[in-house]
Amino acid sequence: MPNHIHLFVCGGLEFRLGVWVRGLKRAISPGRNAWQPGFFDHILRSNESYSQKWEYVKENPVRANLVKRSDDWPFQGDISLIDLV
Repeated sequence: MPNHIHLFVCGGLEFRLGVWVRGLKRAISPGRNAWQPGFFDHILRSNESYSQKWEYVKENPVRANLVKRSDDWPFQGDISLIDLV
């Protein structure tokens, strides 16, 4: 999406999402504040919930009238493992 991003993030028991998001924002845009205040998080509790949220994200460009089919959106993204150790 041109004005926001969606991330699916998984962490261990000690993982703190807010701290992680702040670090990501600093890493992506050092020296400038290009972010809206805060962020919205939603805890996924089952495979069904994950599938529903993934489908919602995938269809976002269609709802925004940027493409006719979600597969036409060139910025679908990738699954990436980020090892914090």
